[in-house]
Amino acid sequence: MEESGRTRGIEGLNALPEDEAAARLLVVCGSKNWVKGMLARRPFAGVDALMKAAEEVWFGLSREDWLEAFSHHPRIGERNLSQAKFAATAAQSSREQSGMAGASEAVREEFAVKNAEYEKRFGHVFLICATGKTGAEMLDSLRARLQNGGDVELGNASVEQSKIVRIRLGKMVEQ
Repeated sequence: MEESGRTRGIEGLNALPEDEAAARLLVVCGSKNWVKGMLARRPFAGVDALMKAAEEVWFGLSREDWLEAFSHHPRIGERNLSQAKFAATAAQSSREQSGMAGASEAVREEFAVKNAEYEKRFGHVFLICATGKTGAEMLDSLRARLQNGGDVELGNASVEQSKIVRIRLGKMVEQ
């Protein structure tokens, strides 16, 4: 059922005991209510059903649930991933944000400043599906999203979280 930390196939996820499935899902998304919603929908008929459920549960959650999930993401470019809340997702986040590793020092410095500005303005970490993006691309998105109002930006971050969940779920059940 498991190989190198992955659940093999949708059948593997469906067969996990509830507490183990909950732990795996919490790595995908840090919202406890999202995890509960996903557990309630098991068994999944296939990967498409899993992805559909993930999106439906996610977009049915409250603002507080979204903020809880966001709080489980380290800042992009964060080097100290040893904090307890990042323990389960540190390796995953590091891979997802690998585009920042090749960024110039100027991009890193501006990103750190804009990250702080973003968090002060919106009250949560800047969230972007960083997979495949360069540091400069992420910085451009951060600059643009700093121009948004609070409700618009909460919506943007929730859409980005949904993309991250989709990628993580796919990796979890890939065969």
